[in-house]
Amino acid sequence: MILREKFSPMCFLSALGAGGLSVSFFMYLMFLVPHPNTPMATYDFIMPALLKGNWLSFVITFSLVFIIAFVFLFFKLLIWNTKQYFMYKKTKAFEDLKNSNAQITLMTLPLTYTMTINVCFILGAVFIPKLWDFVEYLFPFALIGFALAGFFALKIFFEYFSRILINGTFDFSKNNNLSQMISIFAFSMVAVGFAAPGAMSHNITINAIGIFGALFFASIAILFMFIKITMGFKDMFDKGLNLETAPSIWITIPILTLLGITFIRISFGLEHHFATPLAKSSLFVLTSVVLSLQIIFGVLGYMIMKKMDYFTKYIESTNKSAISFALICPGVAFMVFGMFFINYGLAYNNIIDKYSIAYFIFMLPFVYIQMKTIIYFFKLYKKFGL
Repeated sequence: MILREKFSPMCFLSALGAGGLSVSFFMYLMFLVPHPNTPMATYDFIMPALLKGNWLSFVITFSLVFIIAFVFLFFKLLIWNTKQYFMYKKTKAFEDLKNSNAQITLMTLPLTYTMTINVCFILGAVFIPKLWDFVEYLFPFALIGFALAGFFALKIFFEYFSRILINGTFDFSKNNNLSQMISIFAFSMVAVGFAAPGAMSHNITINAIGIFGALFFASIAILFMFIKITMGFKDMFDKGLNLETAPSIWITIPILTLLGITFIRISFGLEHHFATPLAKSSLFVLTSVVLSLQIIFGVLGYMIMKKMDYFTKYIESTNKSAISFALICPGVAFMVFGMFFINYGLAYNNIIDKYSIAYFIFMLPFVYIQMKTIIYFFKLYKKFGL
């Protein structure tokens, strides 16, 4: 299928959603497979656990199958979107986009390509034996990758933002949604990427560069988040939420997940190399605040979209809108951060015991959201004929 001028950069969210779903299944391996010597579950811990033939073996098998499936879909959709984008760039529609509010949707490119680095890292951890023996040699390349993605994101954003400030051409009549926060999403994705080597590396230089990069992009994200969310809500209060862009009300959920994980990783990184003991209670407070905000925006967004009949008009019907793929990332993000809340907020503070009945009961709502998200993903995938 060739779209040309009908293409929208928001189509990249289809690939992003598939990548996010692969990450969500890695969370089961990350938190259920014991890995005492490494900060994340790797092949050397996953495979012995897989061969034990117990309940965890079933969970591992289930997770690996879905990781492989969604990684395949991620790369398939990434290649398709990239090809469509290069054809789209040659059309008049692209020039019109660059002079409108929608120019900000180009931020989906660095957002999705940053996810590519994370997906590749997970594939390496799961399927490459002895990865952690030489992972320190990989961290510099990861930092270079995130720096390039960050540069790309900053370039797109500043071209857009400077044009608006110079010409005063921002169209407030089309800002009655939170789609402008896609830029915050991209910066947050780069921040959490930098935070990984910042937390995991044993080299203080790599550690420091990672933490600085994470703080740099997290600071940008937080600064502009307050600006964009204020502008968006002001116009929504004035004109009401635009129906087609209604899923944007949930964009705060993945942003909160990424920023929350960023600061968790920074906390561990500071503890490792900067003689800053980590107070376990701080993780309970941080994860509780982030999860609380996600629940607020999640419930609010669902009520709004249900009352506006969004799901019937854009999911169940034949109406197509690339923005519909914005429904996938919030579901993924809520499930992912739910696992961080259960493990770092509750189990890490001995509020509940790991692998206890209470532990798995707390997991149930997040698993449910993950399953619902997968159903919506495939409904959209089938509708768009991808």
